[in-house]
Amino acid sequence: MSAVELVGLVLIGGVAGFINVLSAGGSMLTLPMLMFLGLPPQVANGTNRVAITLQSISAVGSFRRQGQGNWSISLRLAIPAILGSLLGAWLATGVSDAVFEAVLVVAMVGASVFMLMPQPRLDTRPLTADRLSPLIYLALFVIGVYGGFIQVGVGALFIVVLYRMLRIDLRQVNVLKVAIVLLYMIPALLVFAFSGQVRWGVGLLLGLGNITGAMIAVKVNMGPRGAQWIKWLTLAMVAAILVRLIVY
Repeated sequence: MSAVELVGLVLIGGVAGFINVLSAGGSMLTLPMLMFLGLPPQVANGTNRVAITLQSISAVGSFRRQGQGNWSISLRLAIPAILGSLLGAWLATGVSDAVFEAVLVVAMVGASVFMLMPQPRLDTRPLTADRLSPLIYLALFVIGVYGGFIQVGVGALFIVVLYRMLRIDLRQVNVLKVAIVLLYMIPALLVFAFSGQVRWGVGLLLGLGNITGAMIAVKVNMGPRGAQWIKWLTLAMVAAILVRLIVY
C-alpha cells in the first residue's frame, strides 16, 4: 500500500469507529475500502474484525469509566450472540468471493433501508433482567449469526431489537450494543484467523482509526436527534460505495 492509502485507511477507520458507536453502518465503509485496496473479499471480511474488536474494547472501556453500562445484562444477551457469531463466521469462511460480494451488496442496501426507516417515539425505561424474554434471546442469536457472517449494518438490527422491542433509549442502546459486539466479535475473529483470512497489519492500522473515532463518539454519545446527521452522512458515503461495488 502507498502512504496515501495507509493514511486513507486510518481516516476511514476513524469515521467508521465514530459511526459504529453512535449509530450504525461503519462496516459499510471499511469492508468495501479493504476490498478496494486489494484484499480478497473473504480476507477483507476477516481483517475488518480486528478493527471492530479494538474499537469495541476502547468504547466499552470508555463507557465503563463514565459509569455507563450493565455488565450482567450484557453478558446474558451476549451468550446467544456468541453462539450465533461462531456459526455465522464458520459459514462465511466457506463461501466463494462472488457469493460474498453479492451478499455484501444486498446487506448494504438492506441496512440503508433500515436506517431510512423513521424511529417511532417510544416510552423508554432502564433495562432490567426481568424484561429479557426468550424472543429477545432468539433475536440476539440471529444478530450473532448475521454479525459473524458479515457484520455490515448490525447496529441497525440492534436498534430494532433493543430500542423497539425492549424500549430502551438510544443512549442505552449504544452502550449495550458495543458490549455485546465486543463479546461476540472475539470468537468470530478467531474463526477467521484460524482460517487464514486475517491480515493483522492492515487490521491493526484500520483499528487505530476505529479506536480514535470510538473514543470521540463516547464523549458525544447522543440521542436520536443528535445522531440524525451521522445517519445521513453514512448513507451518502454508502451510496457512493455501492456504485463502486456494482461496477467493481
